[in-house]
Amino acid sequence: MSGNEPGYLRLGVNIDHVATIRNARGGEHPDPVRAAKLSAAAGAEGITAHLREDRRHIRDGDIARLKDEVGLPLNLEMAATPEMLSIALRHQPHACCIVPERREEVTTEGGLDAAGLHNHLKPIVDRLREADIRVSLFINADRRQLEAAVSLGAPVVELHTGAYCEAAFARENAKRDAELARLAKAARDGVALGLEVHAGHGLTFDTVAPVAAMPELAELNIGHFLIGEAIFIGLEASIRKMRAAMDEARGGARATKTKDQA
Repeated sequence: MSGNEPGYLRLGVNIDHVATIRNARGGEHPDPVRAAKLSAAAGAEGITAHLREDRRHIRDGDIARLKDEVGLPLNLEMAATPEMLSIALRHQPHACCIVPERREEVTTEGGLDAAGLHNHLKPIVDRLREADIRVSLFINADRRQLEAAVSLGAPVVELHTGAYCEAAFARENAKRDAELARLAKAARDGVALGLEVHAGHGLTFDTVAPVAAMPELAELNIGHFLIGEAIFIGLEASIRKMRAAMDEARGGARATKTKDQA
């Protein structure tokens, strides 16, 4: 299957934290490019990698190899800086997801303020689009940010699912449900505004189903959990289990489609 069928939910695997483990000791192992190839074999439709300013996990050489050696679309997560724009234009990934970035944060803490940063983001979005790179903005589930994406000319947004996942983990059920409702509304609003809507951050086997069930979503990007779970069951098994959970949440669309084509 191509992963482009109507109603189909793509899985992008973020391999950043394979590089985190490598960098903790130095050297070349474990290799994030090998992880990307295993992800492809396990059913991922795309690879995501975040090249941070401090190169704490993914390095420049990783981006070059991911682009050249892995037969899946590469989604480069990047801050809106001249350095990262130059790197994106040089490597020509399939997509660039612009994210907020603070050097001292452990992980991305929230969505990009696309509305407040409109004038800063506009020339970056324009340059990427001129280079035929699909532009995505990583934003909170907020109507104002969706409208800013449209104004900027970004065709894709990725909704930050971190608050929902944190509430679910803390068993704060009322907050969990409220965050899910916000995500669902933003997904509907985004599609109504003409955007392609993705989601990700913090999703696990236990939290993915309610998000995957949102019919407006076209793609989920999941990384840290899958890499962590790989310690216990292996990377391919981890991805296959997540892929199955996503398909089940969509009513078994993938299995039904495969059976119909047989």
